[in-house]
Amino acid sequence: MLTCVKFVSTPSLKIQTFLLNYSILQTASLLPQSSQQQVAVRSFQTSAVSRDIDTAAKFIGAGAATVGVAGSGAGIGTVFGSLIIGYARNPSLKQQLFSYAILGFALSEAMGLFCLMVAFLILFAM
Repeated sequence: MLTCVKFVSTPSLKIQTFLLNYSILQTASLLPQSSQQQVAVRSFQTSAVSRDIDTAAKFIGAGAATVGVAGSGAGIGTVFGSLIIGYARNPSLKQQLFSYAILGFALSEAMGLFCLMVAFLILFAM
């Protein structure tokens, strides 16, 4: 093995390898050393402005999700208003109209609760 190394490593090859390594080391020393350290330090820092923007975005998103609760309230009012009108027109259908009204109430209320759940998720989970 030693004879193989002696055979392959000629003096000109040694000089060329040394010069190549020397030039690589010189160019590497010219690069700024603190860039990697700055990236590590910056990853731990968040500015107060960034946190304020994130908080404002949370509140805006939660407010937009809460608008659906108002629609649910309007839907429930429409369902029971229609129940009263239908009962006034035909009192004999009271039981059937009431079952449809409860179904409409449940669906409207579920949509309102989903909107409220999304608002709470935006506020407290993100």
